Amino acid sequence: MGKVLIKGGRIVTAVDDYVADILVDQGRIEAIAREIPAADVPTYDATGLMVFPGGIDVHVHMETPMGNDIYTCDTFETGTKSAAFGGTTTIVDFAQQFHGESPKAALDRRLAAAEPQCHIDYGFHVILTDVNSESLAELPDLINQDGVSSFKLYMAYPGVLMVDDADIYRTMRKVGTHGGMVNLHAENGVVIQALIEEALEQGNTSPKYHMLTRPQLMEGEATHRVIRIAELAEVPVYIVHLSAEEALEAVVEARDRGIHAFAETCPHYLFLTNEEYDRPGFDAAKFVMTPPLRDHKCQHALWRGLKFDDLQLVATDHCPFCFNENRFGLLKSKQLGKDDFSKIPNGAPGVEFRLPLLYDGGVHGGRITLNRFVQLTSTAPAKMFGMFPQKGAIAVGSDADLVLFDPNERHTLSAATHHSNVDYSLFEGREVQGKVKQVFLRGELIVDGDEWHGHAGMGQYIKRSASGRIL
Repeated sequence: MGKVLIKGGRIVTAVDDYVADILVDQGRIEAIAREIPAADVPTYDATGLMVFPGGIDVHVHMETPMGNDIYTCDTFETGTKSAAFGGTTTIVDFAQQFHGESPKAALDRRLAAAEPQCHIDYGFHVILTDVNSESLAELPDLINQDGVSSFKLYMAYPGVLMVDDADIYRTMRKVGTHGGMVNLHAENGVVIQALIEEALEQGNTSPKYHMLTRPQLMEGEATHRVIRIAELAEVPVYIVHLSAEEALEAVVEARDRGIHAFAETCPHYLFLTNEEYDRPGFDAAKFVMTPPLRDHKCQHALWRGLKFDDLQLVATDHCPFCFNENRFGLLKSKQLGKDDFSKIPNGAPGVEFRLPLLYDGGVHGGRITLNRFVQLTSTAPAKMFGMFPQKGAIAVGSDADLVLFDPNERHTLSAATHHSNVDYSLFEGREVQGKVKQVFLRGELIVDGDEWHGHAGMGQYIKRSASGRIL
């Protein structure tokens, strides 16, 4: 990788906003100045465009097994290409430990799958499903040697993914002294399972009952409970895909007491509501994700949380399943739950639309500032998960992951034009203002308008330092 010059762009970071040139050398930012000479250097004109640090999505599920031979429909190759077209240059996916498997073996298995395919840089959280003395003993080395400083535990899906409160506490204690952090899927899984069984016994099988059996109260209860466990363990805690006002209230209350409680939300909770479950027929299955979509009151609370830092970042929870059968030969689609909502593959797409949605609805809509937009989509994820200042910054020495963005161009979001394998979009037909024009990964142009210049395997694994630090 040689030198590259990006001229005249409006550089926007979490704290800055100015016009300058950026000189890139060997994949890193070499210089930033008002005017940099361009002799014999490939030059890109960014006049009239904003220049952001590359987006970081810390919650995605590429080619992920979901039981019974069900996999998410994006591979590492298609999913990271889709992410790049949306201005995301780094993802953090998951390495799920299966029962009887070691956490290190889970990580190695996912690294082997990702390395030849990823178009952008990547890291992993390790999901622990079998918490025992042997698996706990491996965690310090995963943090200190393998660069995995975050571990996900589920309080939902009993008998499959869920661990009990004691295992959550043990994991927190083990990783906390080494700079690790535990990410929690916070719902009361056993009560939700009872609600699901009750609904099915009464003959309620439509997709709407996915929402009705996962109430806000049970997200709020689990969030409050796990924050208290983290308080006892004296470690930071991170709540993934927070959707309910009750859960946000638990985070706010803890932070007001000085507890290191952090949380993310997702674009679908900011722009869609539970009214989607009133769609006729089976169409509502497209919106079956966990937690489900909530009401307008929750949506308002989430936007307020983003504005005042009660929520620290926006990730997508990109977990795509096709709506129709036989798409790309994939037989396990949403149709599996046509007669039983509890069998609908649980998740939704979104990795490509995070930046344009949040810019349009947040910045253009007057809900957040431009600097806050960069903080939520790039800088805070980099800091929270141990990648800053290599990632999430436009600064001398940082990786030259750069997004050139037209704040005025309007375009329509659609499955017909996105780059994911999934056959639908949650935001089909939505017009937004603000469009990704060019994307550079470590100084190399990979997206140029509608043209693709990247290649599989160019993404690098990012070894991360301590998680749970935002300053």
